[in-house]
Amino acid sequence: MSAPRFYCPPPLPLSTNYELPPEAAHHASRVLRLRVGDAVQIFDGLGNALDATINSIQGKHVVLGNLQTFMGQQETGLHIVLAQAMSTSEKMDWVVQKATELGAAEIVPVQTQRSVAKLSGPRAEKRTEHWRNVAVSACEQCGRNVLPQLHAPQDLAAWLHAERQQPGGKFILLPGGASNLQNQPRPQGRATLLIGPEGGFTADEANIAQQAGFAPILLGPRVLRTETAAIAGIAALQTLWGDFN
Repeated sequence: MSAPRFYCPPPLPLSTNYELPPEAAHHASRVLRLRVGDAVQIFDGLGNALDATINSIQGKHVVLGNLQTFMGQQETGLHIVLAQAMSTSEKMDWVVQKATELGAAEIVPVQTQRSVAKLSGPRAEKRTEHWRNVAVSACEQCGRNVLPQLHAPQDLAAWLHAERQQPGGKFILLPGGASNLQNQPRPQGRATLLIGPEGGFTADEANIAQQAGFAPILLGPRVLRTETAAIAGIAALQTLWGDFN
């Protein structure tokens, strides 16, 4: 059984002892009920990780010792950007969690005309921080040492204008008349996947995306829910050109 993992903001310690941040300490002592001598692992979200053991637990304070560099898993060679149309909070949480587990490097919530949820200002900032915490938990669970970059919600048209200048393959999931993903040229290092909302993209949005260089694709003959499409799309990218093959 693998050791419990805790995210610790960088830099990771260079000394022989290290006190866990309050949130990680609470989870270790109160939720997991770990004890002195138990093995744990800490990571900084940038790709670095350390094996350690619990030296002491005193109230809210958990101190680690025997810190040793851990050579963890490598990130996929394909930089996957998931642009996910805003949906309900529960579905967005699920997408962020699973996209993190599958190795997405960036997650961009985009607001479309048919998006169920629309966020701005403090609400958007609060929700972005919430998604980052979801990604942290996913990394702790799946053994990933690099946190995906969680972008604040962006207007679709504005994001497409900026994305036009980015390199790599660009794909938009559209029903009917689109080609299969495996028929597309192999992306050079970066692949951006654009997923629509529950009601789908409007015709104007689909046209603007294609003008920005997004190739229309489909994933089989069935119409997928927005959260299913995101995860199936990332898995397909990883299978064809990432670290699933």
